[in-house]
Amino acid sequence: MSNKTHDTDVAFIEALAELLRKNDLTELQVKRDYGPDDSLNVRVSRQTAPVTQMAPQAQVLAAPASAPAPAASAPIETTMPEDPAAHPGAVTSPMVGTVYMQAEPGSDPFIAVGTAVKEGDTLLIVEAMKTMNHIPAPRAGTVKRILIEDGSPVEFGAPLVILE
Repeated sequence: MSNKTHDTDVAFIEALAELLRKNDLTELQVKRDYGPDDSLNVRVSRQTAPVTQMAPQAQVLAAPASAPAPAASAPIETTMPEDPAAHPGAVTSPMVGTVYMQAEPGSDPFIAVGTAVKEGDTLLIVEAMKTMNHIPAPRAGTVKRILIEDGSPVEFGAPLVILE
């Protein structure tokens, strides 16, 4: 590969990064073919804060005027379901891909609910572009919840596991 090709590739990647920023995209992937055995495959992505949407509040309808009011009405509490991504112990997916809970089919899973893990232990694998990416525990703790199933697709920022 000549230095001239290298310089044009760098300029091409910088242009992709600018496109990403200008259009507020999170990821771009491009394959550039130069010849039968010569190509450039580029994936440019950026990390953004996950967007959380609040569920609408439950509405309490008033009783019709003709109906008698209950004698002692207790306040009605509505609780929002907990967003696993907002949990302080949530481990989120660093990429888009497919989750695998074990190293190979038929082997024991890396974790189960109640498993104690050390920082750096493999929690699961996310396959992206035919690459198996081991997702390490960001801190020591105990697995409280597993939020995904083996073989299921995940999005960037999707909560995978809750550690406490």
